[in-house]
Amino acid sequence: MSINPRSERMIAEQLRPHGIVDERVLAAMRELPREEFVPPEVRDLAYADHPLAIGGGQTISQPLVVAAMTQAADPRPGEVALEVGSGSGYQAAVLARLCDRVVGVERDAELASRGAETLARLGVVNAEIRHGDGALGWPAGAPYDVIIVSAAAGFLPPALTEQLAEGGRLVIPLTRSADAPQDLMLIRKHAGRLVLFVRLVEGTQD
Repeated sequence: MSINPRSERMIAEQLRPHGIVDERVLAAMRELPREEFVPPEVRDLAYADHPLAIGGGQTISQPLVVAAMTQAADPRPGEVALEVGSGSGYQAAVLARLCDRVVGVERDAELASRGAETLARLGVVNAEIRHGDGALGWPAGAPYDVIIVSAAAGFLPPALTEQLAEGGRLVIPLTRSADAPQDLMLIRKHAGRLVLFVRLVEGTQD
């Protein structure tokens, strides 16, 4: 496989210096062509350290946010993951390299279709994107060992905690108000209870 200097620079300058140490996550993001998940007019910015508009009033998260959420969720071989707010399909593609099956849910029908087409074009066969309300999760595929919410929320949707498997990890950006910073939070389910573990990154998110 040829080396992509843009992804190597992204890892060296944006990810490793900010605590991304999981080599599986780094490898997944190194190998995926991020430019395939953004509109043609912003492909030259695909690896930039900020979110990019992808249409429908939505964005693809900056690489560090994707990496931090993935590292915290700790997806493993044999596991099933749910991504809420799939957008372009990039986060789903990253997860697909780390676990057995990924279900993405996207509320915008056009984005859901475009994301699914991108995954198919790149040969990502173990991830699918469904059109639906992400706050409801996707019950048909539950339970999920990993749930990543790629959109800010003011509360933790009950449907997602119900669909989280015992021992599962849920990563979600929570905000107290529209103008407050968003905190990326890791939540685990243990003995049927939810345990809040750590604030991951403060900053902007989809």
